Amino acid sequence: MKKVLVLGGTRFFGKRLVHLLIEAGADVTVATRGLTEVDLPPQVKRLVVDRDDKASLAIAGEEQWDIVYDNICYSYQNALDACEVFRGKVGKYVLTSTLSVYDYAEQALKEEEFDPYTYPLRPGTREGVSYQEGKRQAEAVFFQTDAFPVVAVRFPIVLAEEDYTRRLHFHVEHVHEEQPIGLENPQATMCFIHAGEAARFLQWAGTGSVTGPVNANSHGTVTLQALLDNIAQAVGKPARIQPETAPSDQSPFGFPHSFFMDNSKAAAAGFAFLTLESWLPALIQTIAKETMHAKA
Repeated sequence: MKKVLVLGGTRFFGKRLVHLLIEAGADVTVATRGLTEVDLPPQVKRLVVDRDDKASLAIAGEEQWDIVYDNICYSYQNALDACEVFRGKVGKYVLTSTLSVYDYAEQALKEEEFDPYTYPLRPGTREGVSYQEGKRQAEAVFFQTDAFPVVAVRFPIVLAEEDYTRRLHFHVEHVHEEQPIGLENPQATMCFIHAGEAARFLQWAGTGSVTGPVNANSHGTVTLQALLDNIAQAVGKPARIQPETAPSDQSPFGFPHSFFMDNSKAAAAGFAFLTLESWLPALIQTIAKETMHAKA
């Protein structure tokens, strides 16, 4: 039985990961600040940990772990604390990273487009740094410190019905209410991954042989225009796209340029990705029905 620690496993794909690990027979401990009541399987152990306090994180470092999943690492300091706390205490460390470590590009981004092994280290907390820089620093610290085997899973935007950010919901609701949606570049190409697929990928990354940075996204891409056309069809109303709107109407998918990844490294290592077409239209239909019912 593998002994697994999940840092941040009480919502969205983290919660789904915990359920998958339990189903696979793992001995699972979830470490959070303990601020939110959440329904997890009864056999899950819990630790109250402040991820931004090294002394608090050290509580989790008092035990040996086969796998640590870290969904809540956002800075140089977060990563350095983990390297120091878990050195010699973990078989494999799975860092949830992001597409955002890359810069925009018109071609599918491969892992080598951002090299954390040579990226300059800039000590600091998450305060005063962008999400992109915080995640770049986190990756760089883990790989340059080399305290234990690490895989950095680079996810794009993760979607599902229970997405607490409600980014896809925003678009469905705006189309339904015939409100404008601010998009600078409707032809920008994007990739996504479903929360269930993200959880499945994390589980696979922890138990497989893959290490280093790895992209994880469903096969296929979609332009923002095509996404909104799909939403408009599901809702039965046209999407009102405008380059400039009030801040509250700006699309959370409003990238000025294309932003999508190449997932061939993980696919070659044996992970079977879903296609966007196999789940995204159905998800849009589900959210559209819920929205129309709620507004009726």
